[in-house]
Amino acid sequence: MRDLLFKNLTSSDKKRKIISTCEVADKEGIRTTIRRHFVCMVRQIEANKAFKPAPYLYVLKERQTREVKERFFCRIKNSVVVTYNDQLYLVLYMHTLKISLEAVVAKV
Repeated sequence: MRDLLFKNLTSSDKKRKIISTCEVADKEGIRTTIRRHFVCMVRQIEANKAFKPAPYLYVLKERQTREVKERFFCRIKNSVVVTYNDQLYLVLYMHTLKISLEAVVAKV
């Protein structure tokens, strides 16, 4: 069995876009949950104040053998400065990936 949830949220006043998915699959006694999350924000900046934040990467992997669980988490943050109609914009974005694996107990 496989379930898929998809969300697409756009905010015009804050100039933010959020895309999120969650996929749950049960196969061969293992439940796999995959969550993906993407956030993008656009801000107009001045040429003399073109500050670009440093990129960021975080990775975590856990294994719990007693509970028969595994977890993987990855977050990436970065930014890009772009020009459109002689205006400077700072585009900030973040990707998040979370994968969980756990044993499914068979019901009798």
